[in-house]
Amino acid sequence: MKKIPVVVVLGHIDHGKTSLLEAIRKDFTLTKKEAGGITQHIGAYEVDFKGQKMTFIDTPGHEAFSQMRERGAKVADLAILVVAADEGVMPQTKEAIQILKKEKLPFVVAINKVDKPNANLFKVKKELQEAQVFIEEYGGDVPCQEISAKTGQGIEELLETISLLWEMQEKKEAGEEFLAFAIEGFVDPKRGVTVSLIIESGRLQVGDVIGSKTTFGKVRILEDFQGKPKKVALAGEVALVIGIRDVPVLGEIFKKFKNEKEAEEFLLPKKEISFEKVDATAPVLKIILKCDVAGTLQALLEILKKIGKEKIAIVKGDVGEVDFDDIKLAEEVNAKIFVFRAKVPPAIQNLASQKKIEIYKAEVIYEILDRVQKLLEEKKEELPKERVLIGKMEVLVGFKTKSQKGKKYWQIVGGRIIEGEIKKDGKVEILRKEEMVGAGKILNLQKDKKDIEEAKAGEEVGILYEGKGKIKEGDILLIYGFKNK
Repeated sequence: MKKIPVVVVLGHIDHGKTSLLEAIRKDFTLTKKEAGGITQHIGAYEVDFKGQKMTFIDTPGHEAFSQMRERGAKVADLAILVVAADEGVMPQTKEAIQILKKEKLPFVVAINKVDKPNANLFKVKKELQEAQVFIEEYGGDVPCQEISAKTGQGIEELLETISLLWEMQEKKEAGEEFLAFAIEGFVDPKRGVTVSLIIESGRLQVGDVIGSKTTFGKVRILEDFQGKPKKVALAGEVALVIGIRDVPVLGEIFKKFKNEKEAEEFLLPKKEISFEKVDATAPVLKIILKCDVAGTLQALLEILKKIGKEKIAIVKGDVGEVDFDDIKLAEEVNAKIFVFRAKVPPAIQNLASQKKIEIYKAEVIYEILDRVQKLLEEKKEELPKERVLIGKMEVLVGFKTKSQKGKKYWQIVGGRIIEGEIKKDGKVEILRKEEMVGAGKILNLQKDKKDIEEAKAGEEVGILYEGKGKIKEGDILLIYGFKNK
């Protein structure tokens, strides 16, 4: 049975992943907001491009992709790496490239925003080459298409490239055993739990019993990505399923079972959830998470803990509407409240507004992940930082010295940089005969009596030092910088 290719879109934040997906959905699918059609975000949609069907996973964010992959979901057959023409290769671009190479996933580079006046295609292609992405134009084997998700320029050509790339792949046949992975799930007020699956292999039809490690059920209703009844869902297609008991965890693998008893035996025991205790001054993004169901809460907690590492502290997470205790805790520790398909009573919303507590509401997991990423970007300077030795300076001469209370000194000293580089605002440790005798910071840096921001090995400079411990001729100054963990 021939498989329909599943395509995922990756790239740096704000480089146009969502805009591209919206442009493709608008111009190349049949979805037109039909009466009775789906209003919820289902995480994927199908395209019929010149007779070649494709399924696009609407999952902006590497975390969502990685989370699904770690659960065993194949996720995608092909990928589009979006790079903005006005910004080029950024940190998340490099992360995406690492993921693509690790998964050995064939991909196309889409250079987006080419309509912008400050677009610099040469710079982007050069940076791609430096990141070990060798595009065809430069003698490599990675296709590259210049596009504008805003104007529609190049999008048809991009789909043409995706279609050709799929034809070049050897394995286009799907297996017989039923396997599918969950990309979205929500509770429809009228119909109950609705799960969006992508079929990896085999086939699915009404009456089948399917289950994962956290939930199971019998397929009562089967629909396509537009909410239209479907008799059978095949490999690569999107299947909307009603009949599953609980909203599943993102990326969970679903299998077929003979009956519901067999599916229930496949379930894993539920995990105990622990939360972090922090105070209001902790330099991390503090989050209170409220969800409609336990399965989604568990999924989001796992993803946020993984992407946050030491940048995020989840101080509370539970199922149900936002209440006064949540507002009280948010005020105490300076936390933000993320609400996933749970209610926020008007009185609570008013109280939060009065106390200037931010509440972010979302209907889709990826909306929360995107918002968290943006908040982390904004908070970058406040996040925990790692101290790194960046340079060494030998003190050749001392000029003015002024002492303060508590044996703190202001000094102007001159010296030669003997290793690395030094920067204005760098932290200083004074090394004298292998012994640390003081520490402080560089208030100002000069060369040839002119203020500068940094200087490199071999240069002679003057610094204005503030700190404890007096600097003497012959001392070695260890200069430290900081980077985000």
